[in-house]
Amino acid sequence: MAVQVGDLAGKAVLVTGSSTGIGAAVARGFGAQGMRVAVHGNSNMEQAEQVAADIRAAGGNAAVLRADVRDREACARLVQEAHAALGALDVLVNNAGGVVDRSPIRDATDLLFDQVMALNATSVFACSRAALPIMEAAGGGAIISTTSLAARNGGGGRSVLYAAAKGFVSSFTRGLAKEVARFNIRVNAVAPGVIDKPNKSWTTPPHQVEAALRMTPMRRQGTVEECVGAYLYLASGELSSFVTGQVIEVNGGLYMP
Repeated sequence: MAVQVGDLAGKAVLVTGSSTGIGAAVARGFGAQGMRVAVHGNSNMEQAEQVAADIRAAGGNAAVLRADVRDREACARLVQEAHAALGALDVLVNNAGGVVDRSPIRDATDLLFDQVMALNATSVFACSRAALPIMEAAGGGAIISTTSLAARNGGGGRSVLYAAAKGFVSSFTRGLAKEVARFNIRVNAVAPGVIDKPNKSWTTPPHQVEAALRMTPMRRQGTVEECVGAYLYLASGELSSFVTGQVIEVNGGLYMP
């Protein structure tokens, strides 16, 4: 990214779920700003190492950490390890998440419910909780979570659980923003719409993508790179010092609140 955000250089950021997709693009984007980046992965550690290598090749600083963020204790360890590896934690990006699997509610198993909620909701709660004392002690910080258009419209076919979990993320963002504003901690979220990313076909059938694109004024999918600017904006106190409790929609006009 050619644009440089003046106050981000030298700051430390943990991006969960940054081995692929939006998280990887965001991690690279922060690295290009001269930030110290903790790249997180779990099942895709080779890709996480590649993201870190890309950041270093561009002159940035990156550490690679592994954790299963569906587990609360693992989230706490991840945040502490990021803080130790980077020497600070100015920004937390709660990006890990996913549909997991599609199922009508009448057929959804308890296991699927637990998996979707753990990956999308528990991870945001647990990582944020662990980061707050660090940020408070440092005099402030920024927490940015990845929610989804699904949080507003209920999601595509057979993805009610995912939409509900992302609804938690959006509401959690607003509530936490009120709670920690006095500590100079800003809490916001980014809500991508239909984004072209690796393995999308595993969880979103082509006909659903095509239907969404017909309703999108820009008539195309977004790219992961087109999501990065929103995260940079929300991470920067210089650009967004009076912005908290907000959800930025990145969806090509598919939803206009």
